[in-house]
Amino acid sequence: MRPILLTAAAAAAAALAAALPVRAQPAAPPAEAAVQAAAPRADSATVDGGEVRYFVHGDLTSGVTPVVVLHGAFMSSDAMKPLTDLMPGRPLVVVDQRGHGRTGDLPGPITYESLADDAAAVLADAGVGKADVAGYSMGAGAALQLALRHPDRVDHLVVISVSFNEAGNLPGFTEMMAQITPEMFAGSAMEREFRRLAPDPEVFASVVDKIKVMDHGQDWPAEDIRALPHPTLVIVGDHDIVRPEHAVELYRLRGGGDTARASQPFLTEPPPARLAILPGASHIGVFGDPQRLADAILPFLDDAVPPPPPGFF
Repeated sequence: MRPILLTAAAAAAAALAAALPVRAQPAAPPAEAAVQAAAPRADSATVDGGEVRYFVHGDLTSGVTPVVVLHGAFMSSDAMKPLTDLMPGRPLVVVDQRGHGRTGDLPGPITYESLADDAAAVLADAGVGKADVAGYSMGAGAALQLALRHPDRVDHLVVISVSFNEAGNLPGFTEMMAQITPEMFAGSAMEREFRRLAPDPEVFASVVDKIKVMDHGQDWPAEDIRALPHPTLVIVGDHDIVRPEHAVELYRLRGGGDTARASQPFLTEPPPARLAILPGASHIGVFGDPQRLADAILPFLDDAVPPPPPGFF
């Protein structure tokens, strides 16, 4: 199959992530179940060029740190439901990022920097001073830029399938993306979902043209990333578009792999960075098992340290 068709298929699969089945799980305690069962509150934040739509699940004044959830390209806040359903009891702010969902196309390009500034505006509009941030793919780039541009807004940082420069992706990925045309998506689930949610269903071609050039020239300084103060969880698939070596590099920049800490038989305190390389997972497959993501993310947000194995000695 030609690379351009592989790219199109991957993008289409992203739009279908919300339809993937979620593993059965224990029922949440009554209080937590009530939080998650309540209908989300829809709102919008004024940003450069228009309004960004977002949804609040749970009580932002509960004292529990909210989690901002940022979806990938050609997705929407709806597509994150398989994951957010596995985060009961946590206040959530789930964003329809510019060019997507109910926000739709806004004037100007779509950049990771503009997405980050939009997320900061959403937090301000929602009255949230600081939040944990979890982003997938394009949303992970927005999350990383949110930490770089608005560090006081971020507590814990979860980045799933993200690179911080072009070299972090598979060779030729940027060139493949540049070959995408709006016509390739005619009749696709992605286009149908855009038309279902967007304020102006006729601007899908504009959004495709903006997204396909987002990674061109991307090169975020490693020293800026190293200087971030936020605990960070890096998640990537072993068959991801993002190279595993690059994920390890990001993990080390965030303080992971410290020799003194790694030489301890057991962790006695939360490390500054954690790394999960999911076996048998492509870029889309990383999000194909929401339970596996939740199993990595929730202990990280709680600063949990695994106990010594029972009966080890």
